[in-house]
Formats: sequence, structure tokens, C-alpha cells
Amino acid sequence: MINYPSDWPEPVVRVQSLSETGDTVIPDRYIKPPLERPSPSFNSTGSSDNLNIPLIDLHLSGPVNRDHPTIQKTTMDEISLACREWGFFQVVNHGIRPELVDGVREIWREFFHQPMEMKQDYANAPTTYEGYGSRLGMQKGAILDWSDYFFLHYLPSNLKDHNKWPSQPPFLRDMVEEYSKEIVRLGNILLKVFSINLGLEEDYLQKAFGDGDIGACLRVNFYPKCPQPDLTLGLSSHSDPGGMTFLLPDENVTGLQVRKGGEWITVKPARHAIVVNIGDQIQILTNAIYKSVEHRVIVNPDKERVSLAYFFNPKCDVRIAPASELVTLTTPALYQSMTYDEYRHFIRTKGLQGKSQVESLKISK
Repeated sequence: MINYPSDWPEPVVRVQSLSETGDTVIPDRYIKPPLERPSPSFNSTGSSDNLNIPLIDLHLSGPVNRDHPTIQKTTMDEISLACREWGFFQVVNHGIRPELVDGVREIWREFFHQPMEMKQDYANAPTTYEGYGSRLGMQKGAILDWSDYFFLHYLPSNLKDHNKWPSQPPFLRDMVEEYSKEIVRLGNILLKVFSINLGLEEDYLQKAFGDGDIGACLRVNFYPKCPQPDLTLGLSSHSDPGGMTFLLPDENVTGLQVRKGGEWITVKPARHAIVVNIGDQIQILTNAIYKSVEHRVIVNPDKERVSLAYFFNPKCDVRIAPASELVTLTTPALYQSMTYDEYRHFIRTKGLQGKSQVESLKISK
């Protein structure tokens, strides 16, 4: 078990509080190096404005398809292509009620507008990240992101504690519980689809994740208005360290950008869509047939933004390595094995740093 410090290396400042002061200049510690800043060209009519991640209809709406899911062959092919070429796609008709999709996002927006003293009751620490937070990583003097968040555990069940979830607004805990069950259902469906598409046994990835004993945790992101959005980021460039991520975006404010072919593509979410992206653990398990992709979040000078990132992860003590069925003489194993707990220690200590962690696992030729 890895031990983490019980407190942050310096006082935590809530970004929402900075935004609400009305200052027109952001503090220096949020100003990114010039090469990491978003370019004004992303708001132009260039090629990046015309591209979007694949949109896939799962055809799982309705009680018959939802309770007895069968993914059509053409849909599985679309998923396979998206995983190989993008590492990102968004799904509609995923079987989650539209009212729940809208409701869970908006009830979290309400949480971030609760009195600060109430939110501070849930202030988190580096030991678990669980609770109300404003920074990732524990390096003193680090350049920070323009965002606050709330992090909670859902699986394994011994980590779930409703008392650590916000009690206000009313019904937030019930809504999060229902939404969590739906995301886990969707995650298990996609693990099966991925396994079949890769030519593996249909339960291969589920077993590799811990044979049903998976990890599932939610980070709700709050990106306040920013007076200098060209100097900072809501979330620095990174690939997700876990298995895969299900993002419920803010449909009214774009912000997520995906790196594709050397440029940043701004994701334009479809109505009631869930964005799915491959994480580092699936990149390792598939021997880089499916790749996790760098992404980041830009901020807005006029509008706040709320999104829900659900992380679907392997059990923390299961060793992750390329599937032997995908390793051949011409495609040797690219990565050494490591437990997910050991792997995420990198981000828990250093914060978000592109794809440097997964690249560090590569076996030298």
C-alpha cells in the first residue's frame, strides 16, 4: 500500500472564489508556459473547428434492448474503428434515461453554488482525493489548473461511503447512486465489445480488470469563468491513467479538446451523449492496438462549465500487462507489467503530465 501525505503542500485556494472576485488578471500560479496555452486559432473556422470525435448510436434505448443488450455488428465495427483511430467517441441511445443525464449534471451544478462553508465540510486531502478539491498532484509551487472538483468512490463497495457524498442539494446522493449503476452497466457492455473486437474471449478484459471486482469513481469538474482563458487551462493535457472514462459533458459550453494528428480538436457533444475514452490501462492490455489519447480542457471568460468524469478502472492490486494473445514475434510486448495502484501513484504525486507515465513503461528494445 502506498502512503500519501495527509495534507497538501501549501494552502488550497478555491478557483471559484478567485473567479467571483471579478479580478481581470489571474494569479501567476495558474499561468501556463507559452507552449501549453490554448491558441486563439482554436476559435477560428479552421480544420479543427470542422472535426469532431465519432458519434455512435448504441441502439440500447427501450426496456428490451437495455435489459438484454445486443450490440449490432455494424455498431461494433464503428466502436473498433473509433478505438483504433481516435481513442475517443461519444455514444447516444446508451440506455441511460435522458432525465437522469440532465438531472445529475444540474444537481452537481447546484452543489458548486452552495455556500462555501458547506462545501468546505467535504474538503479533501491527498490520501484519497475523496471530497471537495482544487488541485491534482502534490508538488509544491506547481502551476495549477483553473478548476475545482468533487471526487467520490463507488466501487469497490468497501470504499463507498454515502456520508462522504454531499448531503445538499436534496436527492444528490440518490441521483448519483442511480447514475453510477448505469455507468457500470455501460462499462461492462463496452468491455465485452472491446474484447470481441480484439479477437479475445468476450470476458477477457473484464477478468483482466479483476473479474467483476473493478474500481469505479467519479470526479465532478467545475470550471468557473476565467478572465484570461488564453493563459491557462481548466485541465492540463493528459491521458487518463485508468481503464476507460465516461464523460458527461456540459452541452451548453464546449471545453474538452482531444489531440488528433498534431492538433487540438474541440469536442462538440451531441444531445444526451456520453463521451467514452480509452485509458492507459487498456492501451497496455491491448499492446497499444487501442491507444489512450491526450486531452485537455479550455475555459471560458463568460460561462462556467460542469462535467462528470466517471473512471472505470482495474482492481488496484491486479497486475496489468499486454494480453498474451496480442503478443507475437512481429508485435512483441511493448510494456512491462504494473499494478494500477502503482501506476496511478505517478499522477497522484506529480499531477497531469501528458503521456509521460505510460511511455515510461515501454520495454526498451
